[in-house]
Amino acid sequence: MHTTASISRNTTFSLAQLQQYALPLLFTLFGMIMGSWAGRIPALAERVHVSHSALSMVLLCGGLGAVVSYPISSYLMGRFGARKTLLVSGMALLCVLVAIGMAPTVPRLMLAVLSLGITASTFDVAINSVATKREKQTGKSELSKLHGLGCAGGLAGATLGSLMASLKIAPATHFVMLAAPLAALLYMGYSMLEADDSVEKVEKKAFSLPRGPLALLGLLGFLGSMSEGSIADWSGVFLKEHFGASDGLAPLALSSFSVMMLLSRMVGDKLKGRFGAQRLVTVGSLVSACGLFFAVLAPNAYVALGGFAIAGLGLSLLFPFVFSAAGAQGPIALAGVASMAYSGSLMGPPVIGAVAHYVGMQAAIAYVGGLSVVIALIASRTRLLK
Repeated sequence: MHTTASISRNTTFSLAQLQQYALPLLFTLFGMIMGSWAGRIPALAERVHVSHSALSMVLLCGGLGAVVSYPISSYLMGRFGARKTLLVSGMALLCVLVAIGMAPTVPRLMLAVLSLGITASTFDVAINSVATKREKQTGKSELSKLHGLGCAGGLAGATLGSLMASLKIAPATHFVMLAAPLAALLYMGYSMLEADDSVEKVEKKAFSLPRGPLALLGLLGFLGSMSEGSIADWSGVFLKEHFGASDGLAPLALSSFSVMMLLSRMVGDKLKGRFGAQRLVTVGSLVSACGLFFAVLAPNAYVALGGFAIAGLGLSLLFPFVFSAAGAQGPIALAGVASMAYSGSLMGPPVIGAVAHYVGMQAAIAYVGGLSVVIALIASRTRLLK
């Protein structure tokens, strides 16, 4: 009797341990997929011979996909629950990544990037739904750390992209090599997750704009995702064009940005308890502005990498704290802020592309630095950031 009880206890303990690692694994995988894509944008652009304005239209498709994904994620989660949605959208996302690498023309690349926006956003909604449900069950705040692991995955993906580029391995070959092992890890993470397949009611008012004090949170989300998306998509192109950086060096701009974001997010919860969210986001945004202006005025690509690292440190806590503040106001508030943030990721890269096309890459990165100053001004007046 005693032996049976202890075996049962050990089995429960090992199952609980496995479930503990499932979400960190899935967040890391998601970051790695997105980092792999972002790290190869300069090579993909060169392959299909696109100008700045045409590349901005390609990137616009990704943001558009993210915005129109709400009905799809809503249907899947209402029908199958967050866990199964996570598996289906994750596998689809890996197929799309391979399709991006193989796209022979600009229109096909645009279609593939549109699909990337849809699948990535659906996966994002599902994984955050599982994470917030676990937060409610355990009473432990861990979203900041999980988003930090997403950064770690992004860093690994972009760094691997840099290595593949320096070895002259084409994006198509790189993505095919990546897809099978990542699919196996995704299925492992899905299997380890707690088997709760209850259907989700995704907020119907996903496109409602926040009002009153919430509008400031929405604006912070909008400008924050605009800045992050622009740095992810254009920093490598900036290094390549302005400094003549190699295919191997260019993706390291995103890597340096991501590594500082990761380190900062790992201690973000402790810092929030000590200094408060409002002060951290305000000061951080000013730090980000300094970093981006530093990158623009840098004498060479290696010094510019330091500027992007400083920007990553400055912007790192904006998203976890804005989403946390919005979530505290209820699901409709969170949905409204999330939809504004997605529209920021839609607007950012093409706006930067247009600035780069007419005024040059230096002005485009300086424009993102200006956005950080605006974020600091808004954050200093946002009382919901606590």
